[in-house]
Amino acid sequence: MHYSALQSTYTGPVLKSAIISFISCCLIIFSGELLAEPVKMSTSKICHDSSSEYYSRTKNFTAFETIEACLTAGGKLPKGSHNHNKNGVTKPANSITSQSYSRSAFAHWTDDDGDCLNTRHELLQDLSTGPVTMSENGCRVLRGRWNDPYSGNVLFDSSKMDIDHLVPLAWAWEHGADKWTDAERKNFANDPVNLFAVTASLNRSKGAKGPRDWLPPNKEFRCQYVTRYLRVMLKYDFNESARDNIRELRKRVC
Repeated sequence: MHYSALQSTYTGPVLKSAIISFISCCLIIFSGELLAEPVKMSTSKICHDSSSEYYSRTKNFTAFETIEACLTAGGKLPKGSHNHNKNGVTKPANSITSQSYSRSAFAHWTDDDGDCLNTRHELLQDLSTGPVTMSENGCRVLRGRWNDPYSGNVLFDSSKMDIDHLVPLAWAWEHGADKWTDAERKNFANDPVNLFAVTASLNRSKGAKGPRDWLPPNKEFRCQYVTRYLRVMLKYDFNESARDNIRELRKRVC
């Protein structure tokens, strides 16, 4: 038998078998990726993985690959749930380490003066350019007149609005806030200098992005946005390299 014929007889079945094995392996990996269930961030910013009792009930959500990604984007774990570190050790959901971000590290929407209006509703009351309508118990602002600097629109219904942390909590954590005291994080999270009343959808599109990744669609406000961002960073103990980056961005935007 000719050499080339022998080679073809020998390698043909072997090559075919190798190709089949390779395709099978790829299908297994691909199907595993398809079957992996996403972590769901609900509209109330609770992160649910497939082990959560509310997972199947959560219909309106933003999908994330991992719990950590969801938390970094500003989400929080359900009450009473537990998180796991890289070594598989279970820790309470409100346990804070320098490697992990949790929104609960920042005591936000507090009512320090005890008037039943938390930071959100006090800010809505203060920023309204017209008379406000309160709930029956006087603890919530329902309607008013607000100028949304992010969109340039005028808003009247508080349920369509969010109070945005100009410097997002998760972003702050990654750039120095993980080293702050609890009191410093509380002051930061409730500081009116770092808060805007804005259209809810814009706040959620921003998420935990810094100004290099997100700027308001209202172009006339962008310089003021970055300038105030830097003002907040100078007020609190952020990494100097992060401050320098915002300074450089401000030169371009303004």
